[in-house]
Amino acid sequence: MLAADPGASIASIAAEAGVDRRTVYRRFASREELLAAIYEARLTAIEKAIEDARLREAPVAVALHRYVENIIAVNRTWPVDLARMLADESVRARRDAAVREVDAFLERATDEGLLRPGLPEGWASALLPDLMHLVSRRRPELSPGQAADIVVDTLLHGLGAS
Repeated sequence: MLAADPGASIASIAAEAGVDRRTVYRRFASREELLAAIYEARLTAIEKAIEDARLREAPVAVALHRYVENIIAVNRTWPVDLARMLADESVRARRDAAVREVDAFLERATDEGLLRPGLPEGWASALLPDLMHLVSRRRPELSPGQAADIVVDTLLHGLGAS
């Protein structure tokens, strides 16, 4: 709900969750406190997704698919307005650390020949999150594994026939 309407009220959020707004206020003193908890949960899920993918140790193709599948699940579980989320400096610092980990992995993928060398700097690291976001929102009928298949294939082979 907050991804679609970042200004949603506590009453709206509670109604969407099927609880009374007083229940939400018993747990969170303010809307900002609720948002902070949501951002914390999303960041923790991202960090776990990266850890589970074993980006430094697993074979590159395996790690890439596992990472993409995990992040698609995170995107679907914790859909938030990323611009608003990243306005918080501590949130942005944690997210930047995760991005650095993925960027290092994408360099490894290039060094090991999975990704084509010579692409503009940062292209793969810009494209991959957009592909994951797109499939997370536009293809909800696909399981995270099926969605990851599409993202990985698109990243590695593009849309061309050759």
